[in-house]
Parts: sequence; C-alpha cells; structure tokens
Amino acid sequence: MFHAVEVFVTEPSSTAAVSSFLKGNLIKFLLAIFAIVCLGSFVWIVEPFKQEPYLNAALNANGSIQKGNRLFRMNCVSCHGISAQGLVGPELNKTTTQLSDKKIIKQVTQGLTPPMPSFEIDSQSMADLLAYMHSLNE
Repeated sequence: MFHAVEVFVTEPSSTAAVSSFLKGNLIKFLLAIFAIVCLGSFVWIVEPFKQEPYLNAALNANGSIQKGNRLFRMNCVSCHGISAQGLVGPELNKTTTQLSDKKIIKQVTQGLTPPMPSFEIDSQSMADLLAYMHSLNE
C-alpha cells in the first residue's frame, strides 16, 4: 500500500520564480516594441503630408520664366549648358516630366547627387527657376 504525504508549498520553487519573472519582463518588452513600431509607423505615414514652409512657398508662388532664365544662366550654365543640354551635369530639358517639382526643389536646395552643390535660394527665385525649367519642355 502507498502512503501519501501532504506537502504545503509556501514559496514557489526557484525555477517557478524565474519563469514568472521572465514572463512578466517578456510581456513588458513586447509591449515596448509594439509601442515603438506603432509610433514609427505613425511618423512614417504622417511625415509625407507635412511639408516644409519653404517648399510650400516655392510651390505656391507664381514663377517668372524670364527671371528663372536669368537665374539659370548665372548659376547653372557652367554644369548644365547654355540650353540645358548637359555638360558636367545632366541634360535638363525634360526634367520636369521626369521629376516632381518637390524633387527638383530638394535637388537644387540640397544638392542630393554629387557633384551638384546645394543652393540657398529664396522661395520666389525657386519658383522662377521651376517656371523656366517647365518652359524647357515646350
């Protein structure tokens, strides 16, 4: 015959305590990762809709083709050629059909592709330059 002995456990074993501790921290860790992913997704989705004031001003201004031509001749001809045919820099005659105005503005103001320098140009002058570049497609 077998004898059963009742044993009362007042404290969890060391493995149960460690397991409980790990489960609690794992849940906290996963919640933190989830929060970071949600925040990152929100910023990634909302950021394209938030435009810089400079960009808005340049895109909303009425540009002058003549003033843009003058700016082009003073700043761009040495690399892009007198008729925008391209020299050191690329040909620009069809650029406005290939790139958005926003991308062109970023290229001019940030010099994204070397050896293109970045230019500090006011928003009205940028609108003038865009108007001239659009006229190259006509």
